[in-house]
Amino acid sequence: MITLDEVLVTAYSPDPAGGADRIVRLLGPVTLDLGERRIAIVGANGSGKSTLARLLNGLVLPASGSVHVDGLDTGRDGAAVRRRVGFMFTDPDAQVVMPTPLEDVALSLRRLKLAPEARDEVARAALGRLGLADRAELPVHALSGGQRQLLALAAVLATGPAVLVADEPTTLLDLRWRRVVDDLLASLDQQVIVVTHDLDAALRADRVLVVDDGSVVFDGEPAPAIAYYRDLMTGVPRP
Repeated sequence: MITLDEVLVTAYSPDPAGGADRIVRLLGPVTLDLGERRIAIVGANGSGKSTLARLLNGLVLPASGSVHVDGLDTGRDGAAVRRRVGFMFTDPDAQVVMPTPLEDVALSLRRLKLAPEARDEVARAALGRLGLADRAELPVHALSGGQRQLLALAAVLATGPAVLVADEPTTLLDLRWRRVVDDLLASLDQQVIVVTHDLDAALRADRVLVVDDGSVVFDGEPAPAIAYYRDLMTGVPRP
């Protein structure tokens, strides 16, 4: 279970007049218990949804309040939290750093302290599960955008996280690869929390959070949440 208790995220911003830096609120205060198997987070660009996602494994830390994953504090127990909560970025090139898929997945397995032969075997199995077995030793730059996103996912899943947080994982993909990645995320055993602009994908979640101007403005079942979001984006007043 991931819990957020009165979480506030702020940042310093330069004063255009040349005075002291100002403190700007990015998100919150937010209090949530996130236990559903599939949760989608939707919101306009700049709304704070990616900040919310990055709180969940300690990539962003709160200025006040706390975030806990199975009782572990993301500030004090960051390494243990990140072993439980994997994170997938929008752009796979922000995650994929090695020359070949096999080497990239093997790199993510270093902390498991496996023997080299075992690490190679686990890495190949992870690639095989996502249909990349025949691409294991190709140059990463020879992969399509969709294949690179699958590689990023394989590297995260190879370490066995209990939760996967995916920040707009299909935004840079064409329609065919978007469907492939969406279907793979839907099939995982892990709890999946996904930030998305794909409202059809969000409708398949168990719960949807709508984020606007740094606040969670709707939290509930997918259909009413998406209706609320559509109205919000088109300027329809809400009661």
